[in-house]
Amino acid sequence: MIHFSLRCTNGHEFEGWFRDGATYDKQAKGGKIACPECGATKVEKAPMAPRVARSSNRGELSPAEIRKALVALRRHVEKTCDYVGPRFAEEARAIHYGEKERKPIYGESTPDEAKALLEEGIPVGRIPWVPIEDA
Repeated sequence: MIHFSLRCTNGHEFEGWFRDGATYDKQAKGGKIACPECGATKVEKAPMAPRVARSSNRGELSPAEIRKALVALRRHVEKTCDYVGPRFAEEARAIHYGEKERKPIYGESTPDEAKALLEEGIPVGRIPWVPIEDA
């Protein structure tokens, strides 16, 4: 996994995790990365400081660090996006085709619904939705 700081054409900065650099390049070129704040799909890598690996863990994140990052991501999504629940696929299509106002949304979809959205060229992503409270 590789972590990039990203910036949309409207100047919003956000972060993204990708399998590798080639995966980022393919998704960015295909317009499959969307700004969580405004929904813009034209993004670029923003300047970022390199992560220096500590010799004790070779740069790997601990489970606690991963959980902390996922909780932060969840809080960001809940703060900046509208929750549409199980109507996610329907709402994403309506926004994509200009039937509804363009805005960042989150909700639930089945794997088949998510696949269909991607096949239509509608940028969506799945994230692990961890509970905020300590387990």
